Amino acid sequence: MSEPARQDALLAVPAPAERRVDADGVTDPVARVLLDTPVPHLDRLFDYLVPPRLDAAAGIGTRVTVRFGGKNVRGWIWERGATTTHPGRLAPLGRVVSDLPVLTPATMGLVGAVAARAAGTRADVMRLAVPARHAAAERAERDAPAPPLPVWRPPDVDAAGWGAYLGGPELLGELAAGHRPRAVWTALPGRAGLVAPWQTLLARALRATLAGGRGGLVVVATTARAETLARRLERELEGEPVEVLSAEHGPARRYRAFLRLLLGRARLAVGTRAAAFAPVPRLGLAAVWDDGDDRLDEPRAPYVHARTVLALRSGLEGAGLLIAGHARSVEAQGYVERGWAADLSAPRNLVRRAVARVEAPGAPELDAEGASGRARIPSLAHRALRRALEWGPALVQVPRGGYVLRLACGTCRAGARCPACGGPLSRGRDGATSCRWCARAAAPWTCPACGGTALRMTGVGSTRTGEELGRAFPGVPVVVSGAREDHGVIAAVDSRPRLVVATPGAEPVAEGGYRAVLLLDGAALSSRPQLGAACQALRLWANAAALARADARVILLGGADAAVAQALVRWDHAGFARRELAERAELRLPPAWRCARLDGPPRAVGSLLDAARAAGWDVLGPVPAPGAGAPADAAPTGAPASGVVHRALIRAPSSRGRELADALALWARERSAHRQEAVRVELDPTLLW
Repeated sequence: MSEPARQDALLAVPAPAERRVDADGVTDPVARVLLDTPVPHLDRLFDYLVPPRLDAAAGIGTRVTVRFGGKNVRGWIWERGATTTHPGRLAPLGRVVSDLPVLTPATMGLVGAVAARAAGTRADVMRLAVPARHAAAERAERDAPAPPLPVWRPPDVDAAGWGAYLGGPELLGELAAGHRPRAVWTALPGRAGLVAPWQTLLARALRATLAGGRGGLVVVATTARAETLARRLERELEGEPVEVLSAEHGPARRYRAFLRLLLGRARLAVGTRAAAFAPVPRLGLAAVWDDGDDRLDEPRAPYVHARTVLALRSGLEGAGLLIAGHARSVEAQGYVERGWAADLSAPRNLVRRAVARVEAPGAPELDAEGASGRARIPSLAHRALRRALEWGPALVQVPRGGYVLRLACGTCRAGARCPACGGPLSRGRDGATSCRWCARAAAPWTCPACGGTALRMTGVGSTRTGEELGRAFPGVPVVVSGAREDHGVIAAVDSRPRLVVATPGAEPVAEGGYRAVLLLDGAALSSRPQLGAACQALRLWANAAALARADARVILLGGADAAVAQALVRWDHAGFARRELAERAELRLPPAWRCARLDGPPRAVGSLLDAARAAGWDVLGPVPAPGAGAPADAAPTGAPASGVVHRALIRAPSSRGRELADALALWARERSAHRQEAVRVELDPTLLW
């Protein structure tokens, strides 16, 4: 049976008859419970009888346990009513875990909307929306007195504040008036007397929201950034508590912050991606900083981006939305192009004064340097660093951490692969050669193509770069910052002369700004065979350039993609995002089109593709997924135990996006009900390869 015929048949099945349930002393004796299970075909409400002893405690939004399939299963009361469609006798609720309703009507509406858009289950979304209960924290917060909250007036608009941006004063006015403005903001680096830092401007936007009697929410990529921003907001908004929500804080602290927002004892929240569901009372402004960061994309089902959650929440709750960053994502530009959000940018003359000069030396400039022009760090970059180190710190951004990332045959230049698993070989600081996949030692090694035994470096990490710069600039302190370093990521450095080598996203903030910034190995970021790689490269380079002083030099090296390099030189992030969006519209790729990526066993993926073709969807693939046959940590999430993974795409115009999501959800429920092999489905992935 074809897919349209099957759906028509399902719609033709008559709905079960509804009957009234009576219980002594209970007004609405039927509790409709959403089970805490990721099984797709169980993503519906099940009716249970509320005993009189649990009537008062079993409110809508409370946690309960029920008997299902011979086991005790946790769930949430989604509705209470007096009727049921269940033909038999209703089983009673087992117990109420807590009589505190952790689900508000707004949260339940958002959970349903996110699940529908992502073709996922509400239980998967609930894992993100509601943290695990911590009984001691709950008792302490319920008994604590409510603190007095200050009354705010709308902030003044000055030339160095929101007045520096076209549309900035209007944004503050609408927030203070209780409206729901939506804007995509390309923020400039903060310059004293010229333009305020983005943290200060965000605090003023939140103050305008508080003046309108509503709360605010800010989502960032990392816990460290959330804590830093929360401290900054507390200084800017003295007397206003700011709660930080992050899974890294542990169950007690996370649940305590969640309860303070739920009970109305705080109106401002800052957190990582799951904080997009935070129960902020009367949400007036939802903001996300640096929305192009892939750490804002949920890696587990339902694979939803925090930006998408906040956009849905803005529409459901009537809140303002601010998508901000030094660069601009293609998805955010899509909101602007559709007229759904306003473009919030600075005039061109202010951009030229606030942004450091960016250079991308081409072949003529490098040839003029002689033989050193072909080096990884040519002499012109050495001269720029030497001049900068006379006055203060200089930053060198390296795409990857570690020592020697890739090795090749010294004779034929073929990539060196592990003889055991086929993974790439790398070399550590101690000189030992090993596989990056299985960690097996690979010495001695013989090239299978030419029989050579010598190895040469083809990729250098931040640790090795720091050593090379230390030898080139003797007597100058060298600091290496990155997640793979023993000391981890360094948050800040002072204004004394030093060389700072960092991976993208791990750059310390320098007091007074960097005097020079080198962006190495540009092709490694901008020329990857991955949709979205160019936008990611531009974002990472822009974030590093924003740490420089206005009179500093930013030099992009390493054969970067010409279009990306020119966008950075001109600081034209909106123009580059507009161009990328137009190209994706031609290719029928997200965000211009709705796109579902399927990963799974060949037979299961093929079955879904047959159904998609029958339904008239546009299909690409299947092909072997990247990493198929690699170890588990290198294979796509959700890969079968056999390691054989196929990948395919199903595409649909934006106007049929909801139809595609509904079809995928229906297929997932049918496969689950028939115990067929599962397929990982991700709608609108931000990165495609």
